[in-house]
Amino acid sequence: MKHYPYLIIGGGMTADAAAHAIRAVDPAAPIGLISAEPHPPYNRPPLSKGLWKGDPESAIWRGTDSIGVDLRLGRRVTAIDAKQRAVTDDRGEAVSYDKLLLATGGTPRRLKFDTSQIVYYRTYDDYRRLRALANEKLRVVVLGGGFIGSEVAAALRLVGRDVTMLVPEDGIGARVFPADLSRFLVGYYREQGVDVRTGEGLAGLSQDAGTVVVKTTSGASLSADLVVAGLGIQPNVELAEQAGVHVDNGIVVDELLRSSVPEIFAAGDVANFFNPALGTRLRVEHEDNANTMGAAAGRSMAGQGTPYTHLPFFYSDLFALGYEAVGELDPRLDVVSDWKEPFKEGVVYYLRDGRVRGVLLWGIFGRVDDARALIGKPLQTRL
Repeated sequence: MKHYPYLIIGGGMTADAAAHAIRAVDPAAPIGLISAEPHPPYNRPPLSKGLWKGDPESAIWRGTDSIGVDLRLGRRVTAIDAKQRAVTDDRGEAVSYDKLLLATGGTPRRLKFDTSQIVYYRTYDDYRRLRALANEKLRVVVLGGGFIGSEVAAALRLVGRDVTMLVPEDGIGARVFPADLSRFLVGYYREQGVDVRTGEGLAGLSQDAGTVVVKTTSGASLSADLVVAGLGIQPNVELAEQAGVHVDNGIVVDELLRSSVPEIFAAGDVANFFNPALGTRLRVEHEDNANTMGAAAGRSMAGQGTPYTHLPFFYSDLFALGYEAVGELDPRLDVVSDWKEPFKEGVVYYLRDGRVRGVLLWGIFGRVDDARALIGKPLQTRL
């Protein structure tokens, strides 16, 4: 049985960040990485952003193979024996470890309908498939007005496709943005040629002569060539549960990103961690957390861990608009908007009991650290 002092399950940005951090501390130790994907780790955000604007695909690769990591790709781990410190993959091969990182990420929520004309958009292969299909004059229905739905709809319009969005809420990004901004985005997307249907969800799907007939909750029927589902993800906790690791909305970790089982760590989309700035536990599904938390987990595994206190930020591009945000963005909080130019440039503050919980930097960039400094403080000094 092959043995690794450090073994990583998962092949995303978190796994790569952990591998680089381990290698910086321990230059010679063998590191193993097992990933179900056939590709080495890559940057995920360009899949719904830069690649649709002409950025080269070659820029997404993170170079994990260049630092001496044994990449075991196209393999799915089926079991973890925490007592023996060993894992088995779907080829029946077992490897042992001293320290194990679960960077298993999440799986897109799926519909009950079974058709190849639904794309669950998450991986590089999903991008390649959708990008190739988008070379044709397709009619696409995008389900959801959240992070992925809004970005994919914009990307498809940028290449001239016919796009309809079904948004169950009253506006785009309604679970994050204040109501007036969310409604503005509906009008903005319509100006870009997207048929946005708010207050409408998916009621049914059928196929007719090669097309998909989408039935909406309002009773409407839409004919499409393709459906893209942006319904969020479920954290991949099955292996952790099987190994006896404590799971509660993800894998619960301590400040050094250790799970409840000795020598098993977790980081990234799948990890539930305590954030001191907000005074609560979080599970964050964005790039900044993947990179910083993965690196922190790698250092902890290599014996140089420090408490993970980072408050991650996230960002998005929506046609010509863009934003960065940090903290708790919940429109049910008290919201104070400070617009330099309404809905084009400004800062939105989210408060609870008079204290800042989150900051949305709309059309403003490079001020995330300043925004972080406001978290937990009364709204006296604005950006």
